[in-house]
Amino acid sequence: MLNLSSLFHSTVEDSTLLSNIELTLQERSFIAEAKSAVRICLRENLMQVLHNHGYTGPTVRPRFFTQGSWAYKTLNAPAQHPQQADVDDGTYLPLSFVSQTARPSVASAIFFAAAEEALRPLVRARGWKLVTDKPTCIRIEISAFAHVDIPLYAIPDDEFDKLQKAALSQYGYIALDSAVSAAERDAWTELPRDHVLLAHREDNWVKSDPRPVKDWFLDEVERHSEQFRRIVRYLKAFRDWQWVSGGPSSILLMAASAPVFDSRDRRDDLALLDLVDKLPSVLRDGVSNPVDTGESLTDRLGRDGVEEAAGKIELFETFLRSALGSSSSNQACAWMIQQFGPRFPNAPSRVKVASVAATVLATPISAVASPLVGGSQAG
Repeated sequence: MLNLSSLFHSTVEDSTLLSNIELTLQERSFIAEAKSAVRICLRENLMQVLHNHGYTGPTVRPRFFTQGSWAYKTLNAPAQHPQQADVDDGTYLPLSFVSQTARPSVASAIFFAAAEEALRPLVRARGWKLVTDKPTCIRIEISAFAHVDIPLYAIPDDEFDKLQKAALSQYGYIALDSAVSAAERDAWTELPRDHVLLAHREDNWVKSDPRPVKDWFLDEVERHSEQFRRIVRYLKAFRDWQWVSGGPSSILLMAASAPVFDSRDRRDDLALLDLVDKLPSVLRDGVSNPVDTGESLTDRLGRDGVEEAAGKIELFETFLRSALGSSSSNQACAWMIQQFGPRFPNAPSRVKVASVAATVLATPISAVASPLVGGSQAG
């Protein structure tokens, strides 16, 4: 049996699938600078725009929290055009967006319009593209390979004030910007979970808090080990090569994988094989949102989409199992490149032959069951 694990991940080899799906240092720096510029622009301009349009409430600078794959550390570089790296940076304001009855007193449409107006000078100056047709966010395409999504949130005024005072008191900074920056992680934790409202272009405001999904995923990484995070990234890399657009969402892949994942000591290839052997039936049985069992993630994809995803993963499992059982390292690499694209290393000389005993020793590590599968049916 062949051991392909060093082609997936290695601490000594330069070229692996994991290293090849990483954004370059220059790309990450470019995205981070762009995200910072967007934050500065909104801090400096958003309130002025609102005042210009008749808002008479107190001036408060927005708060920001990064969410999604950048925060989970599962962000992959795009596999093919026109895919883009997706960075989500939530913008939070109190104002009087939330009234005494916990409903916003300023329409979400005004929030969107004001934020877009505040951002336009920066977008024009940088040569970026402002996308305003996404229901739950403002999107800024900052390059051919990346965009920043800006969901807009409202929290109660008194809670926002408490966060500012707590930041200043705890960290002892005179400058609010310094306190906000240093206390962002703690402030994120302290926000009231039942009062976080997301601006929606069609539905006005909806209760939506991105923190529980992040907490759930980080708990799963802790439960399963860092290997689980890597396996999720391999699945996303597979999806991005097999689907130019669409396919199973990242949250669906994460939620479907977590309950049935088993770690394999120093064998990412076997851990991935074990998982893709189980995933098709998991998808067909239906997968719920890990933090809201009333929401079906497979229903979002649709019956045909679920069946397409299950079929492609079944084929992937056949190729991966055949590669591991092959007597030819060249053929094994060729099959993996077919499934992952050219980012999988064509390095047959690094493929090892594993004895049956060594394979048996790489036994799955027991984990506590996670009741996330089967909460709803694909439809």
